[in-house]
Amino acid sequence: MTSTPRPPAPEALEALEAPDAAAARAARTQRHFRVRVAVLLLVLLLVVIYAVSSSLLRLSRTDWTRTLSVAVVVVAAGPLDPAAVEALRTRVRVLEQALADEEHRYVPAGPKPFVIAVLGPVAAPSPPPELAGDGALDLLSYTWRRWRWVRAVDAAAATDAGRWDSRIYVVARPPALDRERFVEGVSEQGGRVGIVEVELAADTVDWALFAAAHELLHTLGATDKYDAAGHAMVPSGLAEPELAPRYPQRFAEVMSRGRATSPTIDQAPDSLAELRVGGWTAAEIGWIAPKP
Repeated sequence: MTSTPRPPAPEALEALEAPDAAAARAARTQRHFRVRVAVLLLVLLLVVIYAVSSSLLRLSRTDWTRTLSVAVVVVAAGPLDPAAVEALRTRVRVLEQALADEEHRYVPAGPKPFVIAVLGPVAAPSPPPELAGDGALDLLSYTWRRWRWVRAVDAAAATDAGRWDSRIYVVARPPALDRERFVEGVSEQGGRVGIVEVELAADTVDWALFAAAHELLHTLGATDKYDAAGHAMVPSGLAEPELAPRYPQRFAEVMSRGRATSPTIDQAPDSLAELRVGGWTAAEIGWIAPKP
């Protein structure tokens, strides 16, 4: 009598298959780990390359052996007063001279520091991007979105990015009624791009150019000189820290938010005649040796 062999029990099949399945899972896990490590190493390499290239670029711009070319690109975020835009175009020559006068206080024999051209206005393709958080992915997303925004504006303004040492985008809109004048900015620290948002009118042209100068010096390595409350830091945020009595200050340090009239009050500058580059800022951008 012939007996028919019984098929292995399901438990036995699972036991037979388990080593192969476990090996396959282990292989997949190892492949995924290697891919993640490779991606992270690539990102790290790109960050290092960008940091080194940015540092070398900033050093080449802050040896002050030549005049830097700067584009101020007016980006219209609403209907602008043509007279205000024309005044901006005219007053940029005053800003050029003010910055040259400040450089020559520290480097008497140095070349003119900047030649500034006003481009536009061009219509804003969209509001400039904002940084949504402080994580690495937030920063990466913001950098990508800003690059796309700047690229769109450059295309609209026919701007050759490689021609300019720094580019400052002035996002201008008409002033709101019954509001204090508004200005906000963000820049690549030591990079080549700065963005300023302003309410542009005939009486805010110098304030807008002061803000543009602030962002321009950020691209050359200067840091903010105001505290969390927006007040000028002492002594670095004061144009004349040695003044006695210290307040009110007569001028506005360009990396502060205005002219300090008391330890807790800062007034927005009314004229480019108030602009000064203090010693700490001068050291950061290479006009003098670093301060101890």
